[in-house]
Amino acid sequence: MLNTVHALSLEPLYRRRVFQSTRKVDCHAQVANELSEHDLFWKGDDVDTVLFKAAIQQLQIFMLKYGAEVIVRPRLFNGFALVHMTLSGTAEIESDGQKVCIPQGKTALIAPKRNLRLWWQAGSEQLILKVPLALFEELSAMGQPGPSNMPSLFLLPQQAAPHWDLLIQSLLRVLALPGQSEGHGEWIRHFERSAAQFLLSQLTSTVQPVLGVSGSAQVAASESGDSLVGAGKLQRLDMLERYIRTRLCAPLALADLASAAGVSVRALNALCHQQYGVAPMDLLRNIRLDAVRERLLTHPGANITDTAFEFGFGHLGRFSAYYRERFGELPKQTRGGMR
Repeated sequence: MLNTVHALSLEPLYRRRVFQSTRKVDCHAQVANELSEHDLFWKGDDVDTVLFKAAIQQLQIFMLKYGAEVIVRPRLFNGFALVHMTLSGTAEIESDGQKVCIPQGKTALIAPKRNLRLWWQAGSEQLILKVPLALFEELSAMGQPGPSNMPSLFLLPQQAAPHWDLLIQSLLRVLALPGQSEGHGEWIRHFERSAAQFLLSQLTSTVQPVLGVSGSAQVAASESGDSLVGAGKLQRLDMLERYIRTRLCAPLALADLASAAGVSVRALNALCHQQYGVAPMDLLRNIRLDAVRERLLTHPGANITDTAFEFGFGHLGRFSAYYRERFGELPKQTRGGMR
């Protein structure tokens, strides 16, 4: 089920466009100036970058879209943390060895201590809240954890998402106030503190933030597919499928799939056999084969070799054998039948 983030009214933010450009150099420089110095790696030339920004009092809200698929490696943040909300598409964040996939509707708090890497799917849009650590420090006197205790990466729990969306909507509505005069000052500060305090409350009420590779290994010894039931199991499988479908041509290992689902390799094997009747890597191959078949059915003129490579099959002989095993016919028969 998708997060209510899609119901957010972003109109007040969309009135505050910083820039829009199709030139890679300009895009890099503008985003670095507004958010943080970073290295930016473009994957493809479909650049259509747009950045919106609104400053409230201590908080800043951004909406950023690169257009093309990108990998971003920011410098360590200087005095602030980021709240990353995926509005459309998919993002993947790796901070200090912890990694999480953030599909549409998910939110993460990012406060790296050593390193940070972000991957954004082509065409994805991200809402970013820039929160100064000074605001968290103000609240730490009330018994909340201070910035020094903040995890490098924290995925907001699903049950907290509707409440967080209401807070963000309140902040967006503040932008529509005429002049944000002194008469509104304390009221606006209340909303900003509420947003920061809510994030801190989630940190204290959640036993574990995002498990990194080493953290997952520690709990994997006692973890099996049977330990996840109901909605928890379906959520893991949904995360896995989203991860695969956004990387149909990428080289993926079993460990990558387990990390995307947030479980150990052992647990992922159990889950996939229970739900799909196949191993995780077989599931990956089947999803890619389904994508190939859909392409051949909808585009009869598609080149079979190019299509196979596009969806991650580097060995054409094995690809044809897998395709025939799954669909009972060769790829050329599928394409030929549509003519």
